[in-house]
Amino acid sequence: MPTDDFFRARLDQMIDLHHPLVVLANRLPWPDIEAALAPAFERKNRQGHMVEFSDIFGTALATAGTGVSAAGRPRLPIRLMASLLYLKHAFNLSDEELVIRWSENVVWLNRPRFSGDMFS
Repeated sequence: MPTDDFFRARLDQMIDLHHPLVVLANRLPWPDIEAALAPAFERKNRQGHMVEFSDIFGTALATAGTGVSAAGRPRLPIRLMASLLYLKHAFNLSDEELVIRWSENVVWLNRPRFSGDMFS
């Protein structure tokens, strides 16, 4: 539902819905892409491996890389990450250039979903 409030403008009112990236985003099978990528990003229980290390008492063995890490920031939506990887590849951008373009370009921004939003 459109609003006349300047500070609450909908993204579909600010972008060209015929822009090639918007058209592409609307044609991609996002549920299938997310379902295919989700297992790769699940938190998994790692078995770890034995490593040898030396300290002042001599050589010893220790287990490294075990358990499930709960530390760190929660993951970003798979759709956003897949979209950014596509844009990085399509425009041949470095990570830094991608972040700059993403933060400045309204077509690339992550907004609430509407018919025509590419990153909801």
